[in-house]
Amino acid sequence: MKSQIYGYLLVDKKIIKMATKKVVENLSGAVKPPISFKEFSKEPVKGLLFIVIIAIGYLYIDGKVNYNSQIEKQGKKIEILETKLDALTNQLRKSDSALSSAVTKITVLQELGKIK
Repeated sequence: MKSQIYGYLLVDKKIIKMATKKVVENLSGAVKPPISFKEFSKEPVKGLLFIVIIAIGYLYIDGKVNYNSQIEKQGKKIEILETKLDALTNQLRKSDSALSSAVTKITVLQELGKIK
C-alpha cells in the first residue's frame, strides 16, 4: 500500500514534511469497525446482533454508573436529614422541658391561690 503525503508545513521559516495518511490515522484514533459493510450485507443478522450486544452492554454499564451515583447522592441527603433531625429533636426536648416547668409553676400558683 502506497502512503500518501498530505503536504508540507512552514514552521519557523523551515519546511517540514507532513505525516503520511497511515500515521495520521493512527494518531487520530481512527478505529476500524469490527464488521465491514460487505460482511454486513452478506449476513445482516450477525451485524445487528453485534450492534444489539454493544447497545445492551452500554445500557448495563450506564445503569450501574447511574445506580452508584444515586446511592452516593442519597447517602449525602441522609446525612443532611439526620443532622436536621438531631437539631429538631434537641429543640423538641427544650420546648418540652420549658412546657413542663411552666405547667409546674402554674400548678404551684393555683395551689397557693394566687391564680384561679
